[in-house]
Parts: sequence; C-alpha cells; structure tokens
Amino acid sequence: MPLVYLTRAETFSSAHRLHSNNLTDEENKAIYDKCNNKFGHGHNYTIKVTVKGQIDPITGMVCNMTSLKTALKEKVLDLVDHKNLDLEVPFFKDKPSTVENICVFVWTQLKDVIGEDVLYKVKVEETMKNSATYKGN
Repeated sequence: MPLVYLTRAETFSSAHRLHSNNLTDEENKAIYDKCNNKFGHGHNYTIKVTVKGQIDPITGMVCNMTSLKTALKEKVLDLVDHKNLDLEVPFFKDKPSTVENICVFVWTQLKDVIGEDVLYKVKVEETMKNSATYKGN
C-alpha cells in the first residue's frame, strides 16, 4: 500500500511578546528588537498539520479529516485564537513564544490525540516569510 501524507491547514490570531526571563532587558531588546515591545504585537498564524499513513481500503482515507479538524480546534485553536500567548497559555509561561516554540506546542497538544506514529509534521507560519516546522523528537 502506498504511504500518503495528508495536510490540514487552520488559521488563528494571537498576540505575544518575544522575551526571555533568562536575559536582561537589554539582551532581550538586542535579540528580539521590535518584537520585544513591552506592549506586545500580533500575528495571523497558519498551522499546517501533516499526518501520514496508508490508505484504508474501505474508507479510502489516511485519516478522518473531521477528526483531525476537531482535534486541532479543541487541542490548539481554542487555546490560542484571540489570546495573548504569554499571558493565557501556560506552555509559554517559562519560554519565549517564538514560532519555533509555537510549533512544538502544537505538536505536543496533538501527539497523544492523533498518535506519534500518524502525526508526521507541524508547520506554523507566523508571516508570509517566517515559519517553523517540527517533526517530533
């Protein structure tokens, strides 16, 4: 049976401030520049979740897209959409809300629901020019 990769895309809007508690204010400003603005800033993100598997001979599907959509909504979008990531999402309490860490957050939220054997990769696009991709450990 052929191995097929299936991707679901969703969007969300969030605010955040790039800031590390392990750095001084001066170091944060030097590293994160305008993204370290004390009042924060926002993005319209796109998440792309790719699952992999063989096509089920009965359903013709690798994964039920409705189940994937529901998992994304309940485990990710409901937690981050129109939220301040740094203040409202516990995952970012002690780590900067970089696009890299957002990518790992999405993977972490989905891996137990979808299964690490099926979950192939997560891509988070912060802007049209900046994105991160994570394929697990």
